[in-house]
Amino acid sequence: MIKKLLPTMIGAALVGGMAPAVADVTVFGHIDTSINYIDQNEDTTNLECNTCSIGFKGSEDLGNGLKAIFKIDFQYDTTERRTGAAKSKSTKRNFLTTTTTTTPTTGGGVTTNTNLNTVAVNAVTDVSDSSSITDRDQWLGLAGNFGQIRFGTISTVYKSHGAMIDPVYRTSAQARDHGLQSRAHAGAGEQGQGRAEDTIRYDSPNWNGLQVGATYTMQTETQTDNKSDTPWGAGVQYKNGPFLVFADYITNDRGGDDSAYKVGGKWTIGNYSLYGQYEVDDGLLSFLDGAQFGGKKGDGADVWELGGTGTWGNNTLVVAYGEKDSTSGNGINNDDEIGSTETIEIVGVHSLSKRTAAYLGYINRSFGGHFINDNGNRESFKDQDIITLGMKHKF
Repeated sequence: MIKKLLPTMIGAALVGGMAPAVADVTVFGHIDTSINYIDQNEDTTNLECNTCSIGFKGSEDLGNGLKAIFKIDFQYDTTERRTGAAKSKSTKRNFLTTTTTTTPTTGGGVTTNTNLNTVAVNAVTDVSDSSSITDRDQWLGLAGNFGQIRFGTISTVYKSHGAMIDPVYRTSAQARDHGLQSRAHAGAGEQGQGRAEDTIRYDSPNWNGLQVGATYTMQTETQTDNKSDTPWGAGVQYKNGPFLVFADYITNDRGGDDSAYKVGGKWTIGNYSLYGQYEVDDGLLSFLDGAQFGGKKGDGADVWELGGTGTWGNNTLVVAYGEKDSTSGNGINNDDEIGSTETIEIVGVHSLSKRTAAYLGYINRSFGGHFINDNGNRESFKDQDIITLGMKHKF
């Protein structure tokens, strides 16, 4: 249905005769494609479309300072075409490995390899659909002197602040794909993922640089404990001149250790900037990691990153380092231990125009811990090296 509606919506937005009805509608989009060489268990090279999307946003003046606002955003993939059941695909968007194999099942689902060294990401990050078009933020709301309130599928405040400090956000080198930021910045669902479904989000006005925001999810998924959980989160930020600081809290409301909180910010000095954040896991981050591997919740796993940028003319250099603490007991087997992770990232970006850029990056990830392989033997995780060359265009 979406595949039929999307061309119609695009055409309607571009037809001159429809101008009075869509005068306040903006078509926007993002295309980022990269060639990635990955060295881990084996050498692989792939072509990726990195969160490419097209969307529509707009507003209607309702009078007395009140506006109706909306956003409808769709993600697509320029590197492949899917028809029928989900097709087999290799992807690098995994926590520990570069190669994920998915195969179609009857009914359009997928089966996955359960060896952790080639384990597939489940619904937290993997999109296995009969169409190459999937949903991103899609909401309707009101804006006025009180701020704005939005209803639908929407990014959490926790995720939004992480995106604000990532200089290569929505590229193949983005922090959330390489352990510099936790899984609470990615995926979609009703369990604390970065894009929250069935959610209400409120953002306050800007009070001399100070803003607060909050999300509340109306849980509709059936839980194993027959509870109807209602995840929620809140955050505050202060931006004044070269300084940005923020603090966030988020919980999936499942009871017990089910939350995470963080502090972070960015400091810009002329052509240079320093940024970072520290995430404290009180069960939520390790829960999302455990779901990623088809396992269960483990012990806490804090995540932190520190990075800097320097800009000279049209060229920017990004250097970042981050660590994730050890998480025990959240693998597929009881004896699995996902150890601490260290990530080093170096990316050079060349701006071809205000909307188009090319980039070249190197990422190294070192993994601690071990897992029990298919033969029943203990095996250590292998380190990962990635070289990525990409091009980004926004419209």
